[in-house]
Amino acid sequence: MFVTATIAIAIAILMSVARALIGPTVFDRILAANLFATKTVVLIALLGFLTERPDFLDLALLYALLNFVGAVAILKFVRYGGWDKSEIEVEVESRPG
Repeated sequence: MFVTATIAIAIAILMSVARALIGPTVFDRILAANLFATKTVVLIALLGFLTERPDFLDLALLYALLNFVGAVAILKFVRYGGWDKSEIEVEVESRPG
């Protein structure tokens, strides 16, 4: 049963790699890379369960955290075109007074 789950996760990883290669937009590619990393987290957790090593779960959680932070950073870079621009730009109107 666990071999079947591992094969299914491996197929899902290959499908996400294919989507990353043929994605028409950069957002499709970022989503596919995020899906690849998420399936890798599941695969690491499954491997830890199969080998009866609970410390693999810690590694999977750390990899999931890095995946999230990396995805947010890349999306911010793509949306704003750089690291130095703020998310909210406020224009102040001068009032005649």
